[in-house]
Amino acid sequence: QVQLVESGGGLVQSGGSLRLSCAASGRIFSINVMGWYRQAPGKQRELVADITRGGNTNYADSVKGRFTISRDNAKNSVYLQMNSLKPEDTAVYYCNAIDTTWTGSEQNYWGQGTQVTVSS
Repeated sequence: QVQLVESGGGLVQSGGSLRLSCAASGRIFSINVMGWYRQAPGKQRELVADITRGGNTNYADSVKGRFTISRDNAKNSVYLQMNSLKPEDTAVYYCNAIDTTWTGSEQNYWGQGTQVTVSS
């Protein structure tokens, strides 16, 4: 089992910045993709950004140019730098990791979520 622990959420004014962190621990084989998802009240969970072990990134259109995802493979950690925050970025942000076992099977793990609130 893999545990994901997030930190860095909070309350910020519109235009401000926050940095989220997520560290994976436990029985890790090889985490290929790590990412951040978010879920606002009454809405479905959506991908914010993800990053492969090799550093390839993918962003939701709504955050391109404002958010930057990065990772530290040695620490099994992923980060999300969020700049120019908008009220519509308000949501619970979840860390996600896909761990590939030695058999090639993929296990999907989620963090507990961290609240990000952007006031107007």
